[in-house]
Amino acid sequence: MSPKTASQMVQDARQRIENLSVQQVAAELEGGDAVLVDIREPTEYEQTGQIAGAISAPRGMLEFWADPSSPYHRSEFVPDRRVILHCASGGRSALAADTLQQMGYTNVAHLDGGIKAWTEAGQPVTKAGGQAD
Repeated sequence: MSPKTASQMVQDARQRIENLSVQQVAAELEGGDAVLVDIREPTEYEQTGQIAGAISAPRGMLEFWADPSSPYHRSEFVPDRRVILHCASGGRSALAADTLQQMGYTNVAHLDGGIKAWTEAGQPVTKAGGQAD
């Protein structure tokens, strides 16, 4: 088996996960049942803002926070709860959604295009300090 590039891994993951549009994510957030997880690094969301209500879970800690048996588990992560992940442009969140599925999460998806697509579609973000933009 030949090594895969990061791009190939993202493409493969997108075939196995639920890819949501900006409109689909906005509708699910309005419904209030989904938890939105921002897997970007803190410096990223400090620069570009966050989608209101998103919980921050940097990619490097996601598996530990999502694993109920981990001492780092966070209560927001429940394997049968609707979880929507996002990153800057959709690559990391596709990989992360695939990983959560491997961990037994049954209702996980990601925002295809990430916060970049979200802001380009005119959806609001909250800047550091809580102000909507």
